[in-house]
Amino acid sequence: MAFSVHKRDGIAVVEVSDKLIVANRQALKDKVLAEVGEGGRKFAMDFSGTTYIDSSGLGVLVSLSKKIRFEGGRLRLSGLDDDLRSLFELTKLDTLFQIDDTLEESLAAF
Repeated sequence: MAFSVHKRDGIAVVEVSDKLIVANRQALKDKVLAEVGEGGRKFAMDFSGTTYIDSSGLGVLVSLSKKIRFEGGRLRLSGLDDDLRSLFELTKLDTLFQIDDTLEESLAAF
């Protein structure tokens, strides 16, 4: 599992590839919290390369969302395939997160 974080126009772009599961959720959390610690307040997470998110992965996303909002920041998600979008709808997490179809839409929304 690889997570990459890079800046684009002052926005931290977090690319999540393959799966977000219990075995790697802490690595994602550590990367994002490091960005928050360095003053990052705008986050766009791209899931276009993600095939699966388990309950612990959803939990870390909720935790990160709360932390980012607490620090006065914003988090947007993009690139969810039909199955992942259904997962967010079934768990009602689509009401917590701003979800865009593409990364470009997320970036433009800031």
